[in-house]
Amino acid sequence: MAASVDVPVLIVGAGPVGLALAIELGMRGVRAIVVEQGDGTIIDAKMFATGIRTVEFCRRWGVADRVRNWDFPRDFPFDNVWVTSLSGYELGRMARPSIADTPPSRVSPEQYAHCPQFVFDPILVDKVRTLPSVDLRYRNQLLDFADRGALLEARIRNHESGRDETLRASYLVGCDGFRSVVRKRLGIAMRGIPFIGHSVNIMFSTPNLAAYHDKGNAGRYVLIGPEGNWASLVAADGRHRWRLMLRGSENFDISNVDAEEMVRRAMGRDFDFEILTVTRWTRRRMVADRYRKGLVFMAGDAVHVMPPNGGLGMNTGIGDAVDLGWKLAAVLTGWGGPRLLESYEAERRPAGIQQCDEAIANARRAIDATKHAAIEDDTQEAARLRGRLGTHLADANRAAWDEPDATHLGYRYDGSPIIAPDGTPPPAEPADRCHYDQTARPGARAPHAWLRDGRSTLDLFGRGFTLLRLGEHSPAADALAGAARARGVPLTEVRRKEPEIAALYGQPLVLVRPDGHVAWRGARVPADPGRLADLVRGAASMSAGDGPADV
Repeated sequence: MAASVDVPVLIVGAGPVGLALAIELGMRGVRAIVVEQGDGTIIDAKMFATGIRTVEFCRRWGVADRVRNWDFPRDFPFDNVWVTSLSGYELGRMARPSIADTPPSRVSPEQYAHCPQFVFDPILVDKVRTLPSVDLRYRNQLLDFADRGALLEARIRNHESGRDETLRASYLVGCDGFRSVVRKRLGIAMRGIPFIGHSVNIMFSTPNLAAYHDKGNAGRYVLIGPEGNWASLVAADGRHRWRLMLRGSENFDISNVDAEEMVRRAMGRDFDFEILTVTRWTRRRMVADRYRKGLVFMAGDAVHVMPPNGGLGMNTGIGDAVDLGWKLAAVLTGWGGPRLLESYEAERRPAGIQQCDEAIANARRAIDATKHAAIEDDTQEAARLRGRLGTHLADANRAAWDEPDATHLGYRYDGSPIIAPDGTPPPAEPADRCHYDQTARPGARAPHAWLRDGRSTLDLFGRGFTLLRLGEHSPAADALAGAARARGVPLTEVRRKEPEIAALYGQPLVLVRPDGHVAWRGARVPADPGRLADLVRGAASMSAGDGPADV
């Protein structure tokens, strides 16, 4: 007899990653409890850039419109401006359009969204609260847990009542950040670069910042002083809330930071403002040795941390949650095989390493540590220095901030044990990270194209598997669909005759996973469709002699 459990999935941490996982499970009817030791209040804007892939997931969850249109002024420009101070010299500028002026994406039905965490998290919380199978518990802290083999026991303290309780779960997922209690309890190491520099986030409000300087509205002002790049100032709500992020070296004494003085230095003069929060953190580039141990999984900052340059940290964590969510649901509802959960680390750890490396490259482009003693001097020599430096910084940072589609959309699950390769070579790495050529090669995100009824192809995916039959004369696929359904795999068969979509996907038959990645494609159903169905649901493995035509 199977051991009884109180909840199939216990999620530790109600940040954006934990909430995303709860949504993925809740939309499939899987019961989950989310425990969060805080009270859910967010004032600090820990992140701003909601990447295009994350907004695609939000589209599936039914919240993309709120993420895109939450009251940030639509005519507010997102320029990056390099200055000595807002009242000082402008060194260079990288123009970026406002929301209203941003052209549609050629590779997605969505856009990047400027959505700070104090807006983004409450949107996800509201969605979670519509899902009856999910119980969101604030002021509840994980104290300890033990993997008993058949189930997991976790001790939780309710800080409202002061009482402890033991919950029995089938699986536990640690979405509890870099200082993860879950990861430390498992003894899993983080490796990489443990220290890049110190940072201090200063959130402040002012009635009208633009009235105090002549640089105009901008999404980001990067502050360059005699010591080099020392801070950045970002528009949080486009009206009165701003974040000043200080950068410091190993010798930077964050305990002596005078927040008000730093805000005045950024402005270059005194003005009317109010400090909201001051938080301190450390820039790192680290990845966990493992993403899973036994019945315990981890996601988000618990397994990867990176510099914020390029907006990859939270978005990579959302990708973890989406990948893990459908796999946990598949196993818990009976159709996922024993290898399905093994594929989580095989797919997401390489993706995490890739995004960490991209963030480091962006950070090196963004941060100018060169000292410029004369940068604020009123001389011709200083003016030439400011011109050269501004041009260099603007050119170097386009890869990080000019919508890097290849980074946010181009990660692939090459070599995954639940992907059936088709023998085609991987696409060439783009020279420009802002340019992304879509591919339906197995392991890649299924391409976006507009359907004649006004939907995107991406709107066809999300709950279960989708079997696309493309083109005017696509072959029958009853045998594959039947094999999947015989194994309990949720599958929807979709027939589309548009020739442009058939050309984009490269084959007339394409099997797309619940997370929107291509699992298999081919010109015809394989001779043993049951074997393919078992492979993609984690109940079989590729044999050494298998070729693309065999699965």
